[in-house]
Amino acid sequence: MVEGNRVVTVSALQFACTDDVSTNLETAERLVRAAHQKGANIILIQELFEGYYFCQAQREDFFKRAKPYKGHPTIQRMQKLAKELGVVLPVSFFEEANNAHYNSIAVIDADGTDLGLYRKSHIPDGPGYQEKFYFNPGDTGFKVFRTKFAKIGVGICWDQWFPEAARAMVLQGAEILFYPTAIGSEPQDEGLDSRDHWKRVMQGHAGANLVPLVASNRISKEIIQTEHGKSEITFYGNSFIAGPTGEIVATANDKEEAVLVAQFDLDKIKSKRHGWGVFRDRRPDLYKVLLSLDGSDHSS
Repeated sequence: MVEGNRVVTVSALQFACTDDVSTNLETAERLVRAAHQKGANIILIQELFEGYYFCQAQREDFFKRAKPYKGHPTIQRMQKLAKELGVVLPVSFFEEANNAHYNSIAVIDADGTDLGLYRKSHIPDGPGYQEKFYFNPGDTGFKVFRTKFAKIGVGICWDQWFPEAARAMVLQGAEILFYPTAIGSEPQDEGLDSRDHWKRVMQGHAGANLVPLVASNRISKEIIQTEHGKSEITFYGNSFIAGPTGEIVATANDKEEAVLVAQFDLDKIKSKRHGWGVFRDRRPDLYKVLLSLDGSDHSS
């Protein structure tokens, strides 16, 4: 970061997960170090990177993968790494909280401090992505974390499809949006490829809110034994970084490990965001229908 100009370098990591926690942590640490060598200040690791994306199946034994937030060994390891390198790390994990379970993120600041928790708000449920079996809907609300380098908002995977989530974080002051992800093929429809749709939706969030956006996805084929036989998803990577008009400034392919980096002048972007007028001209008094599921305004 350049003092005074608030120039920040962000990074998105992309790699294939094994189903061994220690192996995945070693890979994540290696790539975090590589991003740091490229000058990155805030580094995004993909969703649930400790193992395979287990939500392909509804299996009671997979609840054993969850651990409490406090004292979580992966978070503690990433705290040490963040402090050593002086980088910010949003860390995805499967959280157990008494009898509740969440798809969660702990945001680690550049001095190793844990700045707090975000729990995934939107929980999908479809073939291959059966998250409602494992995760309670998040109860933290959308949050902004004041890190050493920037105020950041973090959504998790399915959250990235909801413009309300992006807008809520930017309204609270988020200067960069981060979305750790696990998305790929659709087991029920081999012809369905969502990668371009997935990118365009998030590019829209960046452009509509005039903030940079970072998305990190995994790669490779993962096969999970389900109650109905084997299920497989080929995760399509395509991790990317978008600029404040939605333009893609760095992108990965669908097969290779990647360490993407991009630099942004946050003060310059702030001036452009204010000058563009989309936050000046908002009409919250007209948006009450957003508080309903069916578009009805029940306030009168």
